[in-house]
Amino acid sequence: MNYYEQLDLSNIPKHIGIIMDGNGRWAKNRKMPRTFGHKEGSERVIEIVEAAYKINVKSLTLYAFSTENWKRPDEEISKLMDLLAFYIKGQLEKIKKNNIRIKVLGDYKVFPDKIVKLIDAALQETKSNDKMILNIGLNYGGQSEIVRASKMICEDLIAGNISLDEINTESFKDYLYTRGQEDLDLLIRPSGELRVSNFLLYQLAYSEFYFSNILWPDFHEEEFYKAICDFQNRNRRYGGL
Repeated sequence: MNYYEQLDLSNIPKHIGIIMDGNGRWAKNRKMPRTFGHKEGSERVIEIVEAAYKINVKSLTLYAFSTENWKRPDEEISKLMDLLAFYIKGQLEKIKKNNIRIKVLGDYKVFPDKIVKLIDAALQETKSNDKMILNIGLNYGGQSEIVRASKMICEDLIAGNISLDEINTESFKDYLYTRGQEDLDLLIRPSGELRVSNFLLYQLAYSEFYFSNILWPDFHEEEFYKAICDFQNRNRRYGGL
């Protein structure tokens, strides 16, 4: 089935999040090092970003490196940093040309200086783009984001910038990394795992979930469109009837 042809282009989720999972298992199945899986997985990043752009997704959030990923071997983390640098250098001009804005969710300033400089440049050079937002989770955790937002609210309260009565579920969003963006409509997780892994915990309150047994390096454009077709066949009631 050609899922692209089945899409209702008037009902595309505004914000899609993807937990890119399964690179290591994909490599292990081929008796290759985990880094080989990460490299192939980075090719899917390019493919899926282009697929989302093609159908006018407004925000695409990719979970690239979590706060928990520091537990991995140093060599693997180093290779992931190299891949991130390679991706930014190789894709930035295309991203700029296509009017895509890059945003980072998480504290990326703890990364090596050369990576921080590349990220800073990418953020600066795309800050005025408005066709699509590409959020990349780097050293990101949903719980840490909520704690960070709470501290920022406390600072504004102490400074007198806001009152207690002004704090509600909507105003809280202004303190999240995704400020100004729609809440998550669709969460996609490949690899067969059935959990959210500390990803966009506040933003996914009314998200639709799509789980797939396909490992991320095999998650091609057509599978992405399949997930959206599935989303379009659901009845989103938001707690109502």
